Amino acid sequence: MRVLLDESLPRGLAKLLSDHDVVTVPEAGWAGLQNGELLERASESYDAFITIDANLPYQQVLKRFAIGVVLLKAPSNRLADLEPLVPEILARLDGIEPGQLRRVGA
Repeated sequence: MRVLLDESLPRGLAKLLSDHDVVTVPEAGWAGLQNGELLERASESYDAFITIDANLPYQQVLKRFAIGVVLLKAPSNRLADLEPLVPEILARLDGIEPGQLRRVGA
């Protein structure tokens, strides 16, 4: 599965998701894009987008994009706070459908 990691998440998280082909937003050359444009571009090349931006589901109609979204909830975006979520992230990526939102974390 091709996964895009939001620019607000640490690059080290990509290494922990090694079951998938993970690229960060800056690596894709899309740093600084607004969420709508980012999701539209990502829909062309990626199966899933991982973010910690809790406002995303309220700012965008996710069903209109051909990409699934995994929304992380953690105390911070530090790798130490995200690492315990990796098994759940991997499980939530499994079978994700375009336009679907899956939440991870308390």
